Amino acid sequence: MFAELSATSNFTFLTGASHPEEMMMRAMTMGLPALAVADENSVAGIVRAHARARDLARDLEARRRDEAANGVIGPGQPGRPAQTPDLRAPRLIPAACLVLECGLRLTALPRDRQGWANLCRLLTTGRLRAPKGQCLLRLDDLWERAPGLELLLHPPRTLLSPRGADGWLPQAQRLTRRLGPQMHLLMHPCYDGQDGARLDAQAALAARLGLRTVASARPIMHHGARRQLADVLAAIRQGRRVDQLGRAALANGEQRLRSDAEMRRIFAAHPGAVDAAGALAARLTFSLDALRYDYPSEVAPGETPTGRLRRLAEAGLRWRYPHGAPDRVRGLLDHELTLIAKLRYEPYFLTVHDVVAFARSRGILCQGRGSAANSVVCYCLGVTSVSPEIGTMVFERFVSEARDEPPDIDVDFEHERREEVIQWIYDRYGRHRAGLCATVIHYRGKRAIREVGRAMGLAQDTIATLSSQLWGFYATTGTEPQRLREIGLDPSDPHLARTLRLIGQIIGFPRHLSQHVGGFIMTEGRLDELVPIENASMEDRTVICWDKDDIDTLGILKVDVLSLGMLTCIRKAFDLMAGHHGLDYTLATLPPEDARTYDMLCRADSVGVFQVESRAQMNFLPRMRPRCFYDLVIEVAIIRPGPIQGDMVHPYIRRRNGEEQVSFPSDALGAVLGKTLGVPLFQEQAMQIAIVGAGFTPDEADRLRRSLATFKKHGNVSEFRARFMRGMRANGYDEDFADRCFSQIEGFGSYGFPESHAASFALLVYASAWIKCHHPGIFACALLNSQPMGFYAPAQIVRDAREHGVTVRPVCINASFWDNVMEPDGQGGLALRLGFRQIKGLGEDEAGWIAAARGNGYLSVTDVWRRAGLAPAMLARLAEADVFAGLGLTRREALWQASAIRSAKPLPLFEGDMDGEAIDEPQANLPAMTLGEEVVEDYVSTRLSLRAHPLALLRGLLTPPEGAAVAAGPGTRRAPDLSRISYTKGNPD
Repeated sequence: MFAELSATSNFTFLTGASHPEEMMMRAMTMGLPALAVADENSVAGIVRAHARARDLARDLEARRRDEAANGVIGPGQPGRPAQTPDLRAPRLIPAACLVLECGLRLTALPRDRQGWANLCRLLTTGRLRAPKGQCLLRLDDLWERAPGLELLLHPPRTLLSPRGADGWLPQAQRLTRRLGPQMHLLMHPCYDGQDGARLDAQAALAARLGLRTVASARPIMHHGARRQLADVLAAIRQGRRVDQLGRAALANGEQRLRSDAEMRRIFAAHPGAVDAAGALAARLTFSLDALRYDYPSEVAPGETPTGRLRRLAEAGLRWRYPHGAPDRVRGLLDHELTLIAKLRYEPYFLTVHDVVAFARSRGILCQGRGSAANSVVCYCLGVTSVSPEIGTMVFERFVSEARDEPPDIDVDFEHERREEVIQWIYDRYGRHRAGLCATVIHYRGKRAIREVGRAMGLAQDTIATLSSQLWGFYATTGTEPQRLREIGLDPSDPHLARTLRLIGQIIGFPRHLSQHVGGFIMTEGRLDELVPIENASMEDRTVICWDKDDIDTLGILKVDVLSLGMLTCIRKAFDLMAGHHGLDYTLATLPPEDARTYDMLCRADSVGVFQVESRAQMNFLPRMRPRCFYDLVIEVAIIRPGPIQGDMVHPYIRRRNGEEQVSFPSDALGAVLGKTLGVPLFQEQAMQIAIVGAGFTPDEADRLRRSLATFKKHGNVSEFRARFMRGMRANGYDEDFADRCFSQIEGFGSYGFPESHAASFALLVYASAWIKCHHPGIFACALLNSQPMGFYAPAQIVRDAREHGVTVRPVCINASFWDNVMEPDGQGGLALRLGFRQIKGLGEDEAGWIAAARGNGYLSVTDVWRRAGLAPAMLARLAEADVFAGLGLTRREALWQASAIRSAKPLPLFEGDMDGEAIDEPQANLPAMTLGEEVVEDYVSTRLSLRAHPLALLRGLLTPPEGAAVAAGPGTRRAPDLSRISYTKGNPD
């Protein structure tokens, strides 16, 4: 029976017009026994096809069991033959279409595990010698990597032209002489009316080369209805409009997946090629299920992974609890170590420990987030600083024997120094054993509108209107005629309707591959024999072509090496506290449950504090009034799009304030929702509601969790609605309650938080708030030195620090360094001295030269030029920032002196008077700048001003004296004259 051996999916970006999953589904309905998804120089999409084939097989088996259990011999009607046994899930054949530099194209099909390894290494070779997104394969690359592969040689497209194969034939003959026994010629139609002659010519070419023939439809779509979308993709790829494609457009919709009967009709003169395809597919038994991922052993000399992990955990327990660990914590540690050993995950935890230990050895602050906060082992290894005694989280949320899926540890590092950790991982394991995961960039609303709109020839103003007004219209009702009329478009226009339909089809299509934010794969053997490795766009980064969902499907472990700006700020604050006050704090040793810190948060005094600095959080803090750490956990989780969309915020506050009775619809759900007053706030609770309330199986709940986590890519969780509502009714819950529960669960599709993740972030909330409360100057200094990050600009950070009593001093040529620093204020305290990093256009190297050559201090602008060697342009920037005020120079005087300095060789003709004598330039009489001008120049050069707030200069104009008449006519405004505004020092208002 025929099997398709060379299908192209949409992971041949901007060429294939169907998802791999759609290909597999269509193959099942057509009765194909097997399908090879062979994208160009890539295997990026085959895991999705593999997962769909596995799901189809599972679902068909479940349907057969249900029919047998219910005595149904027809599809829902007794007395008729059952149809389910006639369906069978197609088998995925992993493959890739190799496009060589010489012009040859081959479909490579691995026969066994070694063949797959050779295919991956072959693609790695081509990818690593080319820029990101490209592959440069040469014919000579095949000789070493061909064992274990069946190769289908594609005939030239110009075969029917006179001398059409002349340039192609020598290369093909060279290939067949070396690899003849494993070579086949791929016969395929082009659907242009010449296929009879073309197939005959292909058969003759095969005979000339001594190759066996194999038939293929060479589909680029699963159904002919995708023809128009295929043309749109071609137009986007070529940067043209669809009506300009000419012969590059498809002539028809025939280049689609074909059934056995259709192929036998097309290949009526060559039936042997159709049979050969099925026979070859039957011999290709390799499956992605055969891939075995071996994590690095990470053993120390003379130790087993189990022994080393227990030794490190016990040492960490003594470090975390110097006065003895509580019995509960010790019992949890033994339980976790036993389960980890049973599932053989010790190497994974040891790898994370080694990465964290390296970071700590370099003084890089790091903090585990996510489910790692559930683990005593992670706490003892130093991966997380969240005590396992916080909250009610359980280890089985992290590592579960029943769920049989690998753990996932996310570790945040300082954003300025994460690259050190990444490069250490590459150095330790080698590029052939470590790589970052990919992230598949999919078409979403705005990009789909822009690119499809241009390809379809829509006017730019129409595209702008659609993208600005209907950016989320496929998740809402934006394409309804009334909505289109509201934004000035004609819904009856057939071209617009066609364009909108194509935009809807392309939503969710992969556009290109990017690198994951930090998901690392590390292996004991060669990673490039498991999956191809390629260059990233960033220098010294290499990535694999599978994303995190793909590696989860295959059971491959990853470590997320992420970055967080607040960790940089906290580490710098710790360093400043140690240097100026002798305080040696870590995240785990900060004084807990500090009342002053919670008082500050209750006042919404949280500018710069991690996670609670937004206006929404500031509005919520006085209503929430956090008084303990778990309140911060809830605070982090509740002000998120998910809980807000699910209407969880107001019910929780009413119950917390006693305005609404805390009640539960059942004792079972009370156990799930008790700690959050009956309101689901965490992803774990959403899963438990589905299991306890709706009768979901753990597997179904896990699929729900994955849907929550990947809503952007795969849509929302609405597909579970019918199953959820049916289960809730069966368990006696009323319709309104069930509907409200599912709406809340669905809200988690928009960034709902796991409890463990919220706990990890809450620790950083507390740490940053504690530092701000007790050391506001140090906190502001560290925050400024960690920019860019957070919500607030330097001017707002400085203003907030001054409101907390911090003395802030300006940038000074004789006192400042690159970073902002704390210095004695002369009254027994510390003042914040602004650094050169605040000056726009001044680099760290120039600031370093200024500090290094300063000695006992500079005396003039010329002195800086001579000793620090700065270019006149840099001196001008310094003068514009008013850094010479300490030398008694105004901004204009310093700028005048900087402008007088010439670094170039002087021209004798113009350097003296007519007699050749030097000219002494008289001192210029420069007018003093007004306060308004000074403030404007401060903001232009340093993005902040210590002189006055800009609105303070306009206060008198914005609030005219009582009874004053408005001289100007209605509706007119006059620009204020800042030079005439008076300002009293010490009274900025």
